[in-house]
Amino acid sequence: MATEPLEQAIASTRTVLSGVSRDQLSDDTPCATWKVSDLVNHIVGGQFFFEAMAKSEAPAASETDFSATDFVATFDEGAKRSLAAFRADGVMERTLTLPFGEMPGAAFMGIAATDTFTHGWDLARATGQSTDLAPELAAQLLVGARQAIQPSLRNPEGNPFGPEQQASTGACNADQLAAFLGRTV
Repeated sequence: MATEPLEQAIASTRTVLSGVSRDQLSDDTPCATWKVSDLVNHIVGGQFFFEAMAKSEAPAASETDFSATDFVATFDEGAKRSLAAFRADGVMERTLTLPFGEMPGAAFMGIAATDTFTHGWDLARATGQSTDLAPELAAQLLVGARQAIQPSLRNPEGNPFGPEQQASTGACNADQLAAFLGRTV
């Protein structure tokens, strides 16, 4: 499996990150306890986490507040490193040991793409940007999520996923994915 889904998720989320203004950093997000700054930190830091996991390294312990820096440039650097790690010979076929279990690199890359894309949706929603993001990718990620997410992974606190919500008739693919993952759309 190639890295195209992650590349597309990164491109979509980068566009949303570029639309975030500093005066929005304390705004609420669809993630119950996170402000926009927390979400930016998760999105940016996530790229470095994905890199470390794909390299079978321990993630760096970091309290970096990416939202206080040029978070788009830092996201670009993390995304470049994450993609390089997933493109390394054998990573997609190798079994990776992750904090939540073992899985093939290709499956973990799918999680990275879904996480990057979905939190881009959260950020778009929180900052008043369009949530109609990468329709074909959103449809592909929704198919994968429906296959992978079992009821035992859902709980009212949303960790890791909240109860499935209903998207309105005619909702865009990204909104349908967000609703499936427990977001109110």
